[in-house]
Amino acid sequence: MIFNRLKAVWNPELYHGWGKKNKFFEGWYYKIVSKDQDYAFAFIPGIAMDENGLKQAFIQILDGKKLKSIYIKFSFDEFKPNPSVHDIIIGKNRFKIDSIELNLPDVKGKLIFNDIVPWSKSFFSPGIMGPFSFLPFMECYHGILSMNHSINGELIINKNKINFDSGRGYIEKDWGHSFPLGYVWMQSNHFSKSEISFKLSIAKIPMKGFSFVGFIAGVFVNSELIEFTTYNFSNLRKCSISKEEVSIEMDNNKYKLIAKAIRSKSTKLAAPIQGFMDSRIEESMNSKINLVLIDKKRNKSIIDDIGSSACIEVAGNYSLLLK
Repeated sequence: MIFNRLKAVWNPELYHGWGKKNKFFEGWYYKIVSKDQDYAFAFIPGIAMDENGLKQAFIQILDGKKLKSIYIKFSFDEFKPNPSVHDIIIGKNRFKIDSIELNLPDVKGKLIFNDIVPWSKSFFSPGIMGPFSFLPFMECYHGILSMNHSINGELIINKNKINFDSGRGYIEKDWGHSFPLGYVWMQSNHFSKSEISFKLSIAKIPMKGFSFVGFIAGVFVNSELIEFTTYNFSNLRKCSISKEEVSIEMDNNKYKLIAKAIRSKSTKLAAPIQGFMDSRIEESMNSKINLVLIDKKRNKSIIDDIGSSACIEVAGNYSLLLK
């Protein structure tokens, strides 16, 4: 069991709950959008343990177009993680890095993912958390399994057959015991060029005795992942949040990033607090992100585009993030 936990540190996509008995959650977020963008879903398998040791597995479904969500509970015994590769079984449902198989009352079918784009990793920076991956006392950890990939297959949802061939997908995950005090998160991989994808999050992160604003952003363009993070000495220059939009500016020694997200109607999702899914957040899957990426040395725009089918969450005490 100790070996499984150590292996997961260097492989963020794996299950991290080995030996955990209370105050722990872990969830994987699969974003699925059809080619015509008429259908957008998030499938979120996971587990939750409250402070008294009560455990459950779950699959949460977000219908981004109809603005509906459903939370399906399972016995914890139905949750079966593979310690070696990302392969999660919950009941008759299976979630892998390159596919999902769903056998739920109102959702059935299988989707295959191709051309996965993972976040960069190294021995001292196992994933998107960088060196923070090694700190044992953080409230929430984050991982990116795929910034962008193509989809093949179909699902039967509420007796309607939906074809996802040539659709686009995105996969991330979180684990720990609670979401941050306040955060903003946005993501899109529906730009004018299919290979472009973008993800950004800013959060007020409590540590022992103090707290700080941490941020992570990545732009995948021209087969390169350009990273803006707290630990690679990037800078957060602006964070402005209103009911209508979220405006962010960051830079590093090579690039400047400007992201303006136009918020749209959102849907309530269950979220973790002290391990159990008793909190609520709101997420939109039908927003737009105006994205600009500038090469500072050449003073040239690499990207000046609008991402659609964008996901946005603004949660908690987000006033702590304003800059």
